[in-house]
Amino acid sequence: MFSIFKKKSKLEKLQDRYKKLAEETFELSKVSRAAGDKKYAEAEAVLLEIDALRGEAGKK
Repeated sequence: MFSIFKKKSKLEKLQDRYKKLAEETFELSKVSRAAGDKKYAEAEAVLLEIDALRGEAGKK
């Protein structure tokens, strides 16, 4: 009922950011391959952070 007041965890924020970057990558790849590649690198960096967080959560 009060889920609208629940704050997002760091993992959820990173997942949202990754999804947004992936969409931007796709759109940029249609226009400029170089710009798409840069955005892809950003998305991969976020994905590595997500994997690191999941790894830490699995160890606890």
